[in-house]
Amino acid sequence: MPDLRLTIFSVVVAVAALVLVVELLRRRRLREKYAVIWVVISIGTLVVAIFPSLLRGIAGAIGIQTPSNLLFFGSLLVLFAVSLQLSREVGLLEEQSRRLAEEVGALRLRVDALEKKNASDAKPVAEPVVTPAEVEQRS
Repeated sequence: MPDLRLTIFSVVVAVAALVLVVELLRRRRLREKYAVIWVVISIGTLVVAIFPSLLRGIAGAIGIQTPSNLLFFGSLLVLFAVSLQLSREVGLLEEQSRRLAEEVGALRLRVDALEKKNASDAKPVAEPVVTPAEVEQRS
């Protein structure tokens, strides 16, 4: 049986991670699509902390001698999946940023061309001069 202090510490860390994810969601600092994986990881950590024999059983069924090796392997897979997801998102954002920069450049060229055309077509218009006497008459 694992040490009670280790179990309590693991449960506290898992619950703290879950609370942190919920708080980040509430404050809109974390998007829902990313929060799902962190909620799953937190709940998984909580389950393993409460039922460590479950980890031993899964490790034995897979053929892994030490349950901690299964935990490290699982952590490696999770980190790989998160890294792959974030790399995909960065690639999409780079493409979107490039496309937006091209569109802004094209729009800037059109605005400059229209401003030059309007500046050359514009005729100076003389504004009527209003005397103070005329202002008083209009009031």
